[in-house]
Amino acid sequence: MDIEGICSLFRFDGAMRQAILSFKYRNVKALAPLLAQLMAEYLVANPLSAEVLVPVPLHRRRLRQRGYNQASLLAAELGRLSSMPVVEGSLVRLRDTPAQTRTRSAEERQSNVTQAFFCRNQDLDGKHVLLIDDVCTSGATLDACATAVKAGSATSVWGLTVAREV
Repeated sequence: MDIEGICSLFRFDGAMRQAILSFKYRNVKALAPLLAQLMAEYLVANPLSAEVLVPVPLHRRRLRQRGYNQASLLAAELGRLSSMPVVEGSLVRLRDTPAQTRTRSAEERQSNVTQAFFCRNQDLDGKHVLLIDDVCTSGATLDACATAVKAGSATSVWGLTVAREV
């Protein structure tokens, strides 16, 4: 794995699962500040070696369908709360992959996102990057992003998500 580690605040079940699904699929963008506040509090209690926030990108087709990237909303709010800059546009999703929730195994998830991301400029060169996403399922997406970001010369890459499937 290229990612140094993945930290998640909650298990992806119960009320947190419902909140994230509403945030992600039912246009309840008002949850972004609350979820980012929880992430900011986590980072104060559990500091990570990070100097920039990078949201996990959506493919442009999925972004058009949904109308927003939930990871970008979280990163923008977290950046405001933590005073860490958000770098968008450097990490891009090249392939429109099926949702990770539609895969059956960790191996399928890894294969699904292999070479799906690309770091298209040097904005992350030498940086300690914190990838931001809503849910970690197997870690394959965050690791694929870390591979691309490190190919773009980032020094280290951590992941932070609101929740994790267990």
